[in-house]
Amino acid sequence: MAEQKVQKHPQDTPLIIGEVELKSRLITGTGKYENFKIMKEALTASGSEMVTVAVRRVDLSKVGSGDSLIDYIPKHMTLLPNTAGCYSAEEAIRTAHLAREATGSPLIKLEVIGSELTLLPDVMGTIEAAEVLVKEGFTVLPYVSDDPIVAKKLEDVGVPVVMPLASPIGSGRGIINRYNIHFIMEAVSVPIIVDAGVGTASDASIAMELGADGLLINTSIARAKDPVKMAEAMKLAIQAGRLAYLAGRIPRKLYASASSPDEGIIE
Repeated sequence: MAEQKVQKHPQDTPLIIGEVELKSRLITGTGKYENFKIMKEALTASGSEMVTVAVRRVDLSKVGSGDSLIDYIPKHMTLLPNTAGCYSAEEAIRTAHLAREATGSPLIKLEVIGSELTLLPDVMGTIEAAEVLVKEGFTVLPYVSDDPIVAKKLEDVGVPVVMPLASPIGSGRGIINRYNIHFIMEAVSVPIIVDAGVGTASDASIAMELGADGLLINTSIARAKDPVKMAEAMKLAIQAGRLAYLAGRIPRKLYASASSPDEGIIE
């Protein structure tokens, strides 16, 4: 009897961000949870290895007291400070320096917000801050609009990844313009991490099937009726979407195509 070959999954590689190597392609956030205990359980269920924290919203003097958000982050996770709440390049640069001084890490998720209403990024401010921070030795992960031109300018500045929004922060609307995400993938060679607007697991899977290298998800997990279950759902959706992308989907056709071949049919 011939030996049956075991079919292996398409081989994948780790997600590389600067000097950090991640097996999980999900980055999680720490905001909007009902309490720190639920946050910790959700972060663990997500399988994520990197978590982002708003530097301006955490009292770093309380770290180690048991009353700090940082104390509830699983020890295996890489901390990614962010500049949430900054509305100018100068403010974001200053916050990034505070983060590096507090954590000793060059990692920074760069957010320069342009509107309090939409929370859309200030493109010019983001590029300006990214250029300064890269020159100062930071590993900059910039939150940007879904614009391939902007993404390319940021790559030219020297960022190791770009993080285009799927839709406005916390909107839960999923990817509004799939074509723009595709255009960004064509425009840059650095990894693309879709950030903001994911509402549920199907949104995450779609982003990965399009070819995104990872996702950053916060609100849709933290504000779910059961954040721990949603965190696990996001983990599985990202794994499924990535595997489907690597496997290669069939082409879309206008008309039907029989699943069973015509050859060999007995009349």
